[in-house]
Amino acid sequence: MTQLSEARPADLVLPPAFTGLLAASAVDAHDEACRLAQEGAEAGTLLLAESGGTLSLAVVLAPDEPLGGARRALFAGMWALIEAIGGFGPPEIPVVVSWPDTLHFNEARLAGGRLGWPEGCTDEAVPDWLVFSASLIASKRHAGDPGLTPDSTSLEEEGFPADLARPLAESFARFLTKAFEIWTEDGFQHLAGRYLDHLALPPQAREAQIVDDGSLRLTFAPGVTEDRPLRPALVQPAWRDPETGTVRL
Repeated sequence: MTQLSEARPADLVLPPAFTGLLAASAVDAHDEACRLAQEGAEAGTLLLAESGGTLSLAVVLAPDEPLGGARRALFAGMWALIEAIGGFGPPEIPVVVSWPDTLHFNEARLAGGRLGWPEGCTDEAVPDWLVFSASLIASKRHAGDPGLTPDSTSLEEEGFPADLARPLAESFARFLTKAFEIWTEDGFQHLAGRYLDHLALPPQAREAQIVDDGSLRLTFAPGVTEDRPLRPALVQPAWRDPETGTVRL
């Protein structure tokens, strides 16, 4: 049986809408949060896990629109993750995102985001829940010589503070709250703009926009555009190692 323990207030200081849970080390935070959501866990349930050099968190969300548009919650989660990581890292190093959910730090892969929804839910139906989760490489000591995995980095390598799991989860929750406030009060495009500020674009692209279904629309010249759909990228995240279920080294 999966072991979960509700976080004590001293462990996680979260906004009022959140409930913190600590997972046993072997638990996949994303899958466990989806299971809890399926069983009726309330929105704001935030799961934190550490295992094998990986730091993971997952939060249950309560969408209020059909799945086709609700998937844009990924960008709220990614912006919150960007801001949380940026707040603890060296300020001169920017946080950069590859479309739509791979996070790079110091030009190397550090983390990735995922979005889960109920199996069988159609794009036209309002899902009972969503789960946004993130996995970060906390340490690469288990991977041997860093020169063997030059495309990735870790919190440890980049000089982030030790024991960052709880402070990062707390910061993420605060920024996620802010993200949905921006979406509600100012409109989705204001939130999308904050995400796009960190997005790596093809050098020929002149403009980028996230459209209603979450696709990325790139403009290369007047009348010359390209749409990159969101859903396929979420089904098979490019950053995720299918063998380990964590960020590819």
